[in-house]
Parts: sequence; C-alpha cells; structure tokens
Amino acid sequence: MLLALQQLHEQFPFTIEVVDVDTDEALVRQYDELVPVLVGVKRDSEVRKLCHYFLDREAVSAFLAE
Repeated sequence: MLLALQQLHEQFPFTIEVVDVDTDEALVRQYDELVPVLVGVKRDSEVRKLCHYFLDREAVSAFLAE
C-alpha cells in the first residue's frame, strides 16, 4: 500500500507518516484486523479511515482533492 500511495504523491502534495499500530493499545483496539490501514488527517484534525489492506485510489484521491 505504501508504494502505491507514494505514486499518488506526484499528483497531490501530502505527508506520509508510518505508524506501528501494535505499539499503541488504542490503535490496536481500533484497527487490529484492518492492518495495513490508511487514515487521512485534515488540517482541522479530522481523521478519516480511507482504506485498509489495499490502496483505494479513488477514495484517497477524493480525500486529497477536498
């Protein structure tokens, strides 16, 4: 998923932060079976789950275009 996400970086400016879900109990409770998971965070701190397992290009592109 990370490689596919990096390809979108050419089209949209964004920052990627890789987080090990297993190091945070709250994240394990929230995303345990969904790893890898991709969440987007807007400037106003809105957190949105965009996809899991595989990159959903359409969902991520729509999020980035907002």
